[in-house]
Amino acid sequence: MSFELIILGSSSALPTSKRSTAAHLLNMNERFFLIDCGEGTQIQLRRFRLSPARINHIFISHLHGDHVFGLFGMISSLGLMGRKAILNLYGPTALEEMIRVHLGFSGTLPFELRFHVAQEKQVIYQDSKTEVIPVRLKHRAETFGYLFREKPRLLNVDKAKIEEYGLGVADIKNIKEGRDHLLEDGTVVPNASLTLPPIRQRSYAYISDTAYLPGIAEQIRGVDLLFHEATFLEKDLGLANQTLHSTARQAALVAKAAGAGKLLLGHFSTRYKSDELFLEEARAEFPESVAVNDGDRFTVEQRRVQRD
Repeated sequence: MSFELIILGSSSALPTSKRSTAAHLLNMNERFFLIDCGEGTQIQLRRFRLSPARINHIFISHLHGDHVFGLFGMISSLGLMGRKAILNLYGPTALEEMIRVHLGFSGTLPFELRFHVAQEKQVIYQDSKTEVIPVRLKHRAETFGYLFREKPRLLNVDKAKIEEYGLGVADIKNIKEGRDHLLEDGTVVPNASLTLPPIRQRSYAYISDTAYLPGIAEQIRGVDLLFHEATFLEKDLGLANQTLHSTARQAALVAKAAGAGKLLLGHFSTRYKSDELFLEEARAEFPESVAVNDGDRFTVEQRRVQRD
C-alpha cells in the first residue's frame, strides 16, 4: 500500500528559478491529498506528471499568498477540464470567503466545493484507512499544520492457527479485532499467539509557517515524516522571531522531541543561496534531516510491529 510524499514547492514568499512556493502532494493508499497550493502548483503537477484530477482533498495551512495563490488557478482549471466530482477544501475560517469572492469574478463551476474549517486537535477528515488532525501554529495569520496518519488495521490471523483450533467465521472476526480466544475447556489462547504482528500506522506531519513551538512535538509524537519550515538560519533568529517563523535548528529540536523518523526542511528564505547551512545546522541536533527540493519524493514502507 502506497505512502509517498512529493514536494511540489519548497520556497518561501517568492518563487525562484529552482523553487516554486509551498505545495506538497501526499499519496496515502491511492488517496491524494494536496497540502497548500502556492503560485504555480498546477504547473508543478504537470511537470512531475501528477494528475490534478485525482485530487479530491486540498488542505490549506493559512491564507498568505505563497500558500494559497495557486488555488484560484487550480480550481478554474479543474472546471475547464470538466470535473464533476466534489472538491473538498480544508483550512482556516476565512478560506471559504476568499474563494467565494474570487468565484464572484470568475463565474460558476461544474463541480461542488465543500469547505471544512480546521479546529485544533479535532479530526477534520477521515475515511476507512486515514485520518487528518489539524495542529494549531503561531504565525501572523490563523495557521494550522496537519497530521496525516493511517488508522489501525485489523489483525491478520495465522492460517495455521485456524486449522489448529478449528476457528469459525465468528472466531476469526473476534481475533482480527484483537480479542483472545476461549477454548471449550476454558483455556484462554492469547491473541498474540493467533495473529501476525500488527502493521504499523504510517504518518506525515506538515508544519508551516510558525514560530518555534516545542509543545507541538507531543501532538506529532512518533511521526514517520515531519516537514517543518526552516525559513531562517539561527544567525537570523531575531528576524525569525519578528516574523513568527522558525530556524533550521528549531525545526530539528521539534523533530528530536517528537521522535520523528525523518525531518524534511523547506520553506527557505530566498536570502540564502544554498541549503547546505540549513542541513549543517539541523543535523547538529537531528541527524536524520534532509533539505528538500522541488520534485523530491519520500516514501514510508509498510512494516509490521516487532513483538517482544
